[in-house]
Amino acid sequence: MAMAFKMATMGMWVTDECKNSFMEMKWKKVHRYIVFKIDDKSKVVVDKVGAAGESYHDLAASLPDDDCRYAVFDFDFVTVDNCRKSKIFFIAWAPTASRIRAKMLYATSKDGLRRALDGISYEVQATDADEMGFNVITDRAK
Repeated sequence: MAMAFKMATMGMWVTDECKNSFMEMKWKKVHRYIVFKIDDKSKVVVDKVGAAGESYHDLAASLPDDDCRYAVFDFDFVTVDNCRKSKIFFIAWAPTASRIRAKMLYATSKDGLRRALDGISYEVQATDADEMGFNVITDRAK
């Protein structure tokens, strides 16, 4: 059994796969984004991984319309001083069509996952596509 990191709230577990995928994204730049979900065994697991060539729009399209998810996105940009930078965004996705129980479970487990994923720069909480639009990401990064 893979070693897991117990989350402080709700007895959730973050699997090694989650941390390893995040470190690969952060240091090796092999992933553009990672989508996480809470499975039926109360573990946070990797749901989808976006390749380095994928875009923010691919991430937004991969999120379900009727269920909650967590996601991290590696945003590369150039500053006004012409410096290349990279910031990692944590997205808590809880669409209005998702069940109340799922929204509560994801809301109470979010901080534990964030603590397990060291290096997140910004957090976005979204209930619809407009709240996590690409313009929101670019405005936060500046």
